[in-house]
Amino acid sequence: MKSLLIVTAALETATGLVLLALPSLVVLFLLGESLDAPAALVVARVTGAAMLSLGVACWLARSDEKSRAAVGLVTAMLLYNAAAVSVLLYASIGLALSGIGLWPAILLHAALAVWCIACLWHQRVSPLTTAG
Repeated sequence: MKSLLIVTAALETATGLVLLALPSLVVLFLLGESLDAPAALVVARVTGAAMLSLGVACWLARSDEKSRAAVGLVTAMLLYNAAAVSVLLYASIGLALSGIGLWPAILLHAALAVWCIACLWHQRVSPLTTAG
């Protein structure tokens, strides 16, 4: 779980910082469209702040992987990654948006979701296998 939290911290922190600073560039790379409306820029920056917060939370929990809080964080990251895959798939298939980074982002979030499941499964099974 420690490796997952470190990788997630790095990815979410970096993406959050770039979204805060250059939201239009991220959206162009991801969806192939520009952010023209001021409201869209605000929402993108708030999203960047949320991603930065997730990254910081993962970084701070990296050494506390056996705690219930860390398990809760990984569970939340599973939900986030699954939702990100769903939203990005809809953007590609339903809205016909396509940027150079869209499918790599979908695959990355899918892989992170699988990694979250594996870590949660290991946490659930681990006490049972060591007890007996």
